[in-house]
Amino acid sequence: MGKEITSRSEDYAQWYIDLVKKADLAENSDVRGCMVIKPYGYSIWEKMQAGLDKMFKDTGHVNAYFPLFVPKSMFEAEEKNAEGFAKECAIVTHYRLKSDPLKKGKLMVDPDAKLEEELVVRPTSEAIIWSTYKRWIQSYRDLPVLINQWANVVRWEMRTRLFLRTAEFLWQEGHTAHATAPEAIQETEQMLNVYAEFVETFMAVPVIKGKKSEGERFPGAVETYCIEAMMQDGKALQAGTSHFLGQNFADAFGVQFTNKEGKLDKVWGTSWGVSTRLIGALIMAHSDDDGLVLPPKLAPIHVVIVPIFKTEQELEKISEQANQIAGALRKQGYSVKFDNRDTHKPGFKFAEWELKGVPVRIAIGPRDLENKTVEVARRDTKEKQVVALDAIATSIPALLDSIQENIYQKALAFRNSMITPVNSFDEFKQVLDGKGGFVLAHWDGTAETEAAIKEDTKATIRCIPLDAKPESGVCVYSGKPSDKRVLFARAY
Repeated sequence: MGKEITSRSEDYAQWYIDLVKKADLAENSDVRGCMVIKPYGYSIWEKMQAGLDKMFKDTGHVNAYFPLFVPKSMFEAEEKNAEGFAKECAIVTHYRLKSDPLKKGKLMVDPDAKLEEELVVRPTSEAIIWSTYKRWIQSYRDLPVLINQWANVVRWEMRTRLFLRTAEFLWQEGHTAHATAPEAIQETEQMLNVYAEFVETFMAVPVIKGKKSEGERFPGAVETYCIEAMMQDGKALQAGTSHFLGQNFADAFGVQFTNKEGKLDKVWGTSWGVSTRLIGALIMAHSDDDGLVLPPKLAPIHVVIVPIFKTEQELEKISEQANQIAGALRKQGYSVKFDNRDTHKPGFKFAEWELKGVPVRIAIGPRDLENKTVEVARRDTKEKQVVALDAIATSIPALLDSIQENIYQKALAFRNSMITPVNSFDEFKQVLDGKGGFVLAHWDGTAETEAAIKEDTKATIRCIPLDAKPESGVCVYSGKPSDKRVLFARAY
């Protein structure tokens, strides 16, 4: 099979795009900056949705849906949030088209159909949701409100890349309202931990939990918590964020409640979200030059069975055995594909399913039937073994668990090897330009130094790790006192 995938070492960016397209995950659409998520790619997103949705519901959240459009005046109500997203907003100004009298068969905007107030296509939903919460919340008995929505949002990006950055993308966004600041902070931290557990347990990607610097916070947040992951090219990727909003949106939208003492108080808020960029992270964290490497918990197909045959009679006998194996595994909740196409040779099929990242491949030929065995190949290490037919139903689940754990441990070892403490700015730049990865360095805590480092190196503060230990030192850039190290990196 001619996969024609650019090597990672040759051109990592092109390798990524080749993989997304060749593995049938997504393609560019006719709308600039937008993508078509193809069935195989969307099935990965569905698995992510299912895993996250259960975790949200297990922590007391419920799903709802809010409008795509936000009146401009409403969007402007929380000033920092509005300013933070202003450059990426798409605006609806008219509600009708009509025939163009000068161009037959063409349409034009109807000048008589101008909206009384322009509508922002949501880049995020805090405004529309908090305007709704004003109606929902009057008393402490109405709190907390724990809402999540699965939706699409639009951020008019100029430079796009499939899954990682597109003008329209799919995500979930949680928006909660609380009676006290400690409750809201606890919620913010809880959801950060939910994200970290999901990314590590399902995606097999290790993350570092931390807080953003003031310059990297979500617009309108008092504090932004994040999880940061390391990709194979030494760049960081923000895999999820959880924001403590304080009373900023309650102030902007007048969301108040009568507390237990009978006094009027303002609500405390949070918001948190992850998007389809997680699929990009999944690809870049694990895959190789032969295609995707998918952790079993998110693989659309867990096992593919490929028959090796020359005659119809051989295929018939193999099919009987393959269907028994597939049935036994499906009863245990695994997805199995029996690739009995007679239009492609086994070698082509092996390469195709390897490209698509199917964790386990079973090959069965006439000799295997005689020996009552099958050949089992695992995608992550390429190792093959001969397994007795009567052991398949127990050995495959154990093998899938082993693959999930091995993928995580490999990514963890790589991530740990890509954290480098430095004590000078020269060393800082050498690591970034050479090894790459996370640079653990002292920072004086000022926005001026943060901006200067970004201007000089294109590296940003990815997070101030939550487990950072106090350590006296001096900022690598300014030489001013610092009491802890923070994580810098170049990032997606």
